[in-house]
Amino acid sequence: MSDDASQLAAARGVELPVLLVTGHVPPDRVGAMRALHAAQGIEIAIYDGRLHHATAGVEDPGVPHRRVTQAQLMSVAASRRYRAVIATSAGRVALPAAYLGARRAAVPFIYWTGIWAPIRTPAHIAAAPLIRRIERRADAVITYGSHVSDYVRSHGARNVHIAPQAVDVGFWSTPGDAVQARARCGNASFLALFAGRDAPGKGLPPLIAAWRQSGLALTGGVLALAGVTTDSAPQAAGVLALGSLSADQLRNFYAAADVLVVPSVPTRAFREPWGLVANEAMHQNTAVIATDAVGAAAGGLVRDGVTGLVVRAGDTTAMARALARLQSGVSERETLAAAGNAAAADYTHEACAAGVGAALATVSASRSAC
Repeated sequence: MSDDASQLAAARGVELPVLLVTGHVPPDRVGAMRALHAAQGIEIAIYDGRLHHATAGVEDPGVPHRRVTQAQLMSVAASRRYRAVIATSAGRVALPAAYLGARRAAVPFIYWTGIWAPIRTPAHIAAAPLIRRIERRADAVITYGSHVSDYVRSHGARNVHIAPQAVDVGFWSTPGDAVQARARCGNASFLALFAGRDAPGKGLPPLIAAWRQSGLALTGGVLALAGVTTDSAPQAAGVLALGSLSADQLRNFYAAADVLVVPSVPTRAFREPWGLVANEAMHQNTAVIATDAVGAAAGGLVRDGVTGLVVRAGDTTAMARALARLQSGVSERETLAAAGNAAAADYTHEACAAGVGAALATVSASRSAC
């Protein structure tokens, strides 16, 4: 912590929080934010930037927060009301504004990112030199996993720490109602599940092609699409669009499914940063098939032949073979599911908070160091 910040904190007789700058807080991040606040004391500056998640941000993340514009972020970060500033990679000017504000306040700046491949949109290409400069000059960098750490280090980032991507372990580990969900799928002989949006990068078209190629529908198999409506669902034998599901309903389908498929593919504008559906399914003892364009695979949670199966993104033949392999290989499916369940247990909100805390500690800004 800077001398000025320390003196201000002492004068006030209170501990300065850490400022976390982000576009929004989706529901699946609330638990991590609360764990981080409990461990370190944070305030979130939410600038309502463009959403990159399937769900909108919550109104109240359950921790101290303020609503700001991106134009206000530099003055907020420079206010000397915080012992450190952490900013994520979204937003047009939010990241550089937070960086410059932290530098003006002479407090540590930490960059938090899930990007692990070049983004080829015109805006990102233009911004790349500035982002690289911030990556190199940040006092510390927090990443989603080893895949992101390798990427930022290749640009000269230093002092890199992993904050594991986590879901609410208690909720997703509670046994779901598999019988109810299976009945909705006609008690399929084999149930494969997709959970996500029909959006570029999510890989639904190649998954449908792989499903057709597998021939599993001919033996009573069903591919259920959670989050996809009947109107937008591709027409194919054995494909069932479930529409939007509540968290409870989705948990039931994880419990019922024989396998979750995460078929993401890379695009100019997107590379799946993680894929928290993999964590969720693993907590329900469901085997996972993911492509190598999924962060959870590149980052080490879904390991081919150990905690799941990993196939090349867009390779419909490989995906079809993986589906058929786990349909016929019940023993292997159960072994992978058990190993995935054990691996996912380490990806907790507390572990995420500890990763952030480790980064703060290296710049003398953790709660224990102040």
